[in-house]
Amino acid sequence: MYFANEHIQWSMNLTHTFYTSNTSIIEGIKYIFGTSFDTTHKKILESDLHHNEHYGPDVEHDVPDRSRGKTREQVLHEKRRGELDLSQGPKPFGWFEEHPLDGGATPPRVVYIEPFFIDIAPVTNKEYGKFVRATYYETEAEKFGWSFVLSSFLQELGESAEVDPEAEDWVAVDRAYWRNPEGPGTSYKYREHHPVVHVSHRDAAEYCKWIGKRLPGEREWEAAARAGHYGPNNRTLFIWGEEQTVDVAKEYANLWGAGAFPWENLAEDGWRATSPVKTFKPNALGLYDMTGNVWEWMRGGKHKARIVRGGSYVDSLDGNFNHAATLGARATLHGTTTTGNVGFRCVKAPKRRVEHHWVYENEEGGGAQLVMEDANGNQQYATQQQRARGLDLEEEGDDDDEFYDEDIDHDPTQPRPDEKRGRKKVVKPRTRTSDEL
Repeated sequence: MYFANEHIQWSMNLTHTFYTSNTSIIEGIKYIFGTSFDTTHKKILESDLHHNEHYGPDVEHDVPDRSRGKTREQVLHEKRRGELDLSQGPKPFGWFEEHPLDGGATPPRVVYIEPFFIDIAPVTNKEYGKFVRATYYETEAEKFGWSFVLSSFLQELGESAEVDPEAEDWVAVDRAYWRNPEGPGTSYKYREHHPVVHVSHRDAAEYCKWIGKRLPGEREWEAAARAGHYGPNNRTLFIWGEEQTVDVAKEYANLWGAGAFPWENLAEDGWRATSPVKTFKPNALGLYDMTGNVWEWMRGGKHKARIVRGGSYVDSLDGNFNHAATLGARATLHGTTTTGNVGFRCVKAPKRRVEHHWVYENEEGGGAQLVMEDANGNQQYATQQQRARGLDLEEEGDDDDEFYDEDIDHDPTQPRPDEKRGRKKVVKPRTRTSDEL
């Protein structure tokens, strides 16, 4: 692992280095991606994580099944009428089946990611404030004029309060945004080192673009969260291991705890809402708040179903309410959603060294080679001067010509002292090698 100090935040490069007899190549990571609750990952062999041809799910899931004896018209008719059970049989491209407890992908599968840098903590109110002051950026919560706040944080909850139809414990509060997390009369001033909240997917992406980074992909994020626990034998449920007790969890994550949601938070971990970043213990890679505190926006997804990972302070250990805060915790939100428990962190792809080499004329792969054949069937390479003049070998002179014979016998892949060959600079292709076999 390599550390790099970029601007204010520290970053970590997730790479594996493999050595062969003649070269060393920095590779990415292969690991088992998906829900932490599913035990089917144990069927994946350890060798699959190192096999170059094994990427992602079984390719058969992307092949249409035509063995059911139904015509295309019958299948489409049943699908339009809702009679076709899409949970059975082959899945269409992009299908994502969620686990009911933590929302992670099921069944788990082997995936591959390239090396990248990741912030060790979510972006804070102080850091986001610098971006707003530098760019005069207006968040979407400010434009819309409201954002979602947890009902137990409000002093007065009127009967006419508008709530999220999919999460009735979240209330739409006028003029709530990142500076006023619970609405008018509240401030972020004493929470400058807390994760910034009430930011939409676009608000997060704009900050990452301003600072020269981007949002993480969910596969990148999960690889960083699992911190080396990539195989079927060492895969854990939580960042601290398998223990599902509040006494252990309170050392590592800001979660709801044992109280009844949403009105009884016993604050076993010391916090009822967001906590300052780096308050709890980091994972094995030194990354903070990979579980709990705030959900984190991910790159990708669709506008109506943007991905968030990691869980937040309103989630539980076992999934009795909200999501189970495992390493596979996953949810989707509308891209314009802003709430008091969603933040983000940034990642950055390293600059790859581009190697070039010269390709000379007549070299293998450098283009077509002109070969002349005489009356006896002997093949001879034409010199550069002959190709330029378009002359035949037979018209160049007698066989007794000493200079002519030297041209014919000369290796065309090697430069002659008396001629200049054309050349061009090309990018050397990147290759991966393995010493497994």
